[in-house]
Amino acid sequence: MEWTSRFIDAGGVRTHYLEAGEGPPLVLVHGGGAGADSLGNWSDCIPIFAKQFHVIAPDMIGFGKTDKPSPDAYVYDQPGRNRHMADFLKAMDLSGVAYVGNSMGGATGIGVAVEYPELIGKMVLMGSAGLPIPPKPSPDLMHNLRYDFTMDGMRRVIGGLTAPGFEPSEEMVKYRYDLVDTPEAQAALAAINAETRKGTLNYTEDFVARIRQPVLVVNGKQDGVSILPRAMKFLELIENSWGYIVPHCGHWAMIEATEDFCAAVTTFLEQDH
Repeated sequence: MEWTSRFIDAGGVRTHYLEAGEGPPLVLVHGGGAGADSLGNWSDCIPIFAKQFHVIAPDMIGFGKTDKPSPDAYVYDQPGRNRHMADFLKAMDLSGVAYVGNSMGGATGIGVAVEYPELIGKMVLMGSAGLPIPPKPSPDLMHNLRYDFTMDGMRRVIGGLTAPGFEPSEEMVKYRYDLVDTPEAQAALAAINAETRKGTLNYTEDFVARIRQPVLVVNGKQDGVSILPRAMKFLELIENSWGYIVPHCGHWAMIEATEDFCAAVTTFLEQDH
């Protein structure tokens, strides 16, 4: 199953996305690690999901092939990502759509689900950001926040995002390294990481509790970035929520446990909640 690379104007931001398959639309949104984009996050999942769904996987603002405005003119905070994602969904003429978000992409889904509830139907939060648990960035996350734009630094980033024993291919390391090997990508990532250090990825518990859509919370049991207590708090706060915990898995269930993750998501989306 191949996918098509496309661009669309989303609120004035030239936004790149991948598209594949037919059926009900399913939006997949990547995380915020150094070198993250739609292809790197979802290339293993897209062929599986595209058998049943019309898959749409955008690059968030500042990532991949989407515009990277100068930090002098744009604030790379979570409210900005929420606005951009809402603009993207509107530009794609999507409403009540199924949404899967990993990490920063999950935090973005939370914001859209609360602030633009008509845009999102069911939502999957996988290793999601959005709550200050742990209260300070973990050592695993610090590998990303301190990324030094070297190949060895990218290996440390990937090591912090995966369970012990995960061995990334050199192709994976080089792909992610190359994505942030330009001045505009490096400036955007530095600004994104600076905002993350301030805690702007997080919402209040009252805000998260406003989510009314059905939500599946997925978490790797060995995720050192989005730790299990955070997943448990999402389940406590979100009224219509289910949980799925993946053993021997870190922050990247879509890569570390692809078939398991896709099966859980598909089952959730097919059920009549």
